Amino acid sequence: MKFRCEREVLVDALNTAGRAVSGRGGSLPVLAGLRLELTGDSLVVTGSDLDLTITVSLQVAGSDDGVAVVPAKLLSDVVRAVQPGAVEITVDGSDAEITAGRSQFSLRTIPADEYPHLSDVVAEAVTIDGKAFLDALRQVVPAASSDDSRPILTGVLMAAEEGGLRLVATDSYRLAVRDLPGTTVLAGEQRILVPSRALNELTRLIGDGSTVSLYLGERDASFAVGGVRMTTRLIEGDFPNYRGLIPDSNPNKLTVGRAAMLDAVRRVRLLAQEATPVRLSMSGDGLELVAMTQDVGQAHESVDATYDGVDLVVAFNADYLSVGLDVAPGDDVTLETVDELKPALLRSPSNPEFLYLLMPVRVS
Repeated sequence: MKFRCEREVLVDALNTAGRAVSGRGGSLPVLAGLRLELTGDSLVVTGSDLDLTITVSLQVAGSDDGVAVVPAKLLSDVVRAVQPGAVEITVDGSDAEITAGRSQFSLRTIPADEYPHLSDVVAEAVTIDGKAFLDALRQVVPAASSDDSRPILTGVLMAAEEGGLRLVATDSYRLAVRDLPGTTVLAGEQRILVPSRALNELTRLIGDGSTVSLYLGERDASFAVGGVRMTTRLIEGDFPNYRGLIPDSNPNKLTVGRAAMLDAVRRVRLLAQEATPVRLSMSGDGLELVAMTQDVGQAHESVDATYDGVDLVVAFNADYLSVGLDVAPGDDVTLETVDELKPALLRSPSNPEFLYLLMPVRVS
């Protein structure tokens, strides 16, 4: 196998595919490598840990077709380190020669026949507007759990709703919901549970003006953006009944500028150490944020806001609150509460498709 490619183009392809490569080793050492397949002037770079697979197709100047598996991190590091310009890679037997300018490297390859056969999802493609989908992913994916002991909560629910698509994620302490009206990529009452790790990677792939193509199989789903295709195993199991977590009525309503509140939370959270929550004191006079950590200090900040309800002090995890404010759309947000112990709803008056639920923290 032999081909030539501009360094920046090749670095981008190697890095993109390499994000699916497992750093944990495991039972298949070959998965620590990137699979390179050259056919004519078309190079396909594949990285996988069997749960997540990313393939990147790009045009190169090829001369000898072939397949090789090269250690992912070492190959990426070498190509990134050479001088800008053309990079030539030649694979002969068990060695891959990398030449660029006055630099020359030789890397031992991994037997290509040990690389598992990864079949594509065979299904009809459904297209999604990239920008709208990207906005929805950024608002919902952060609420998914990172605890692998509860695999169901590490996924993002994609469910067909009347007139569109709904994305839902929760880690049991918070819940994010985003509707995409008019986006009908699932049929009937179809629901799938997509690993949040895969959707995190997808947010990196979607660019301005991109169109995302979804290929849905029985146990896998593929998302294609340009020359990149990402395939992930779906999570099996039933997503929690999130609708039962959302209060039917919320008698107390705070309306505040999103940016002003987010900045205030970021400042006072400097004193919310050792998992200390941020307290919100809401009254007719507005909003006051308080954070205090014993033997460290305390912070207070007032924020202009309008409040309709009984005077209330409610505490939230500072990280979860700031994430909700950060991903909420629009200039203003409302925080709807029942009391200091029941779930609170963070909404955007100008964007009713978004909802972020927060569980309060009990404080003395």
